[in-house]
Amino acid sequence: MTLFGQTLDGQQIFSLISMLAVLALCMVTLARRVEHDRQVKRWKKEQAARESPPSGPDHGGPWG
Repeated sequence: MTLFGQTLDGQQIFSLISMLAVLALCMVTLARRVEHDRQVKRWKKEQAARESPPSGPDHGGPWG
C-alpha cells in the first residue's frame, strides 16, 4: 500500500490504524466529558433554584 508516495508495510499500517483508533477514543471521551460538565452545571443550577428562599411581599412567614 502507498500513502503520499511512501510504501507502507504491515507494521506501519497497523500503527496508523492504532493511532486513528486512539484519536477516535479521545474524541468520544472529550464529547462525553463536555456533556457531563453541562449536566453537572444544569443540576447545580436546578439545586440552587430549589434551595433559594421565595421572594416577594409575604416573605416574613405565615403571620406576615
